[in-house]
Amino acid sequence: MSDSTSGSAGGHVTVIGAGIVGTCSALYLQREGFDVTLIDRDGPGEGASLGNAGSLGVASIPPGSMPGLIWKLPGMMLDPLTPLAVDRLYMLRSMPWFLRFMWNSRRSKVEQIADGRNALLSRIFEGYQPLLDDAGAEDLVAHHGKLHVYERADGLARSAYALEMRRRRGVKVQEMSGDEAREMEPVLSPIIKGAAFFPDVHTVINPLRLVQVFAQHFVRRGGTLLRESVSGFEIGADGPSRIITDAGSHEVDKVVIATGAWSIPLAKQMGLNPPLEAERGYHNMITDPGIEISVSITSNERYVVLTQMEHGLRVSGIAQFSGLHSEPDYTLADRVLENARVVVPGLKGKVESKWAGPRPSLPDSLPIIGPSPRYPKIYFAFGHDHVGLATGAITGKLIGELVAGRPTSVDLTPYRADRY
Repeated sequence: MSDSTSGSAGGHVTVIGAGIVGTCSALYLQREGFDVTLIDRDGPGEGASLGNAGSLGVASIPPGSMPGLIWKLPGMMLDPLTPLAVDRLYMLRSMPWFLRFMWNSRRSKVEQIADGRNALLSRIFEGYQPLLDDAGAEDLVAHHGKLHVYERADGLARSAYALEMRRRRGVKVQEMSGDEAREMEPVLSPIIKGAAFFPDVHTVINPLRLVQVFAQHFVRRGGTLLRESVSGFEIGADGPSRIITDAGSHEVDKVVIATGAWSIPLAKQMGLNPPLEAERGYHNMITDPGIEISVSITSNERYVVLTQMEHGLRVSGIAQFSGLHSEPDYTLADRVLENARVVVPGLKGKVESKWAGPRPSLPDSLPIIGPSPRYPKIYFAFGHDHVGLATGAITGKLIGELVAGRPTSVDLTPYRADRY
């Protein structure tokens, strides 16, 4: 096909997981010349990819665990007003994850993690542009920038290390007073005392439709898309030989596991048991919000994100730890909306829908990208926490290169599967 880049590898690959990471992996594997089957229990993009804030966040370099967090985290776990919600009964079970998370807040470790995140984030459009061009999906990306706003007078000073961390890695940052921020976005409350503008952060205005368009393009190119629930593998002397689903079984050769927060059961069968947590986020979709915003807005203190989507205003936030299979608590979505109305007092409109979905988070804020230590024909691509949309395409490109046996565009050492 005209948009294929190599077409020389041959063979068959099964990609489990049709979110943004799995779908981009399937497309890049096609471009490497593989026959590809993409399989998911839901439709393409209907998991965590559906509900994210839409950010192609080149500025999302600072990891979740930053210096000083070790002193703040216990209080955040118990404070109902913070953007962190930890189920009391689940707290003991998740404590080993949080201890590892806090251990990674040492400055030397933070800088190392930031390098690993930047190596992916700085290549967002290296990964996305070929896929956007091929699928005719460029109109789904808005190039408007992102504004982080601060209610505290010393907010910018308190964020100086994170801002400087970004600048050292080439991210453009424009610091502003509260008045300057309101010149850019008049809807902001007078309580906003300062802001940081990131002009090179872009937005996907409908993440679900992006994955769907990519999946349709994958099928047009000859890919096989199956809606089945994968439960495991038949394993022979050389590793997995068949994949087991609720519809039967399928013969497999090479396999990519890209099932986000649901990756643990399949990874365990492949000899890997990483400390993956389902960090649930929430959003509200609002029609006729009564305001207009020209850029995506993030409240630094409240961790609420307002994003103009093609079908309304998305107000998202919260990091809830309560286990993958717990029921969503939609009062947390209400809390997100209440906080957003403090930042943008004119926000009105009807809440058309509420959503909850799990981010696949590892304690070092880096994904797992690479082969199984036990079975060389199994590849992992999960654990992208808050930057799955941003890094989905470059991850797909790396998986394509890796499975084809070519040198990868990024050194995969920071993301190796056996680092835990």
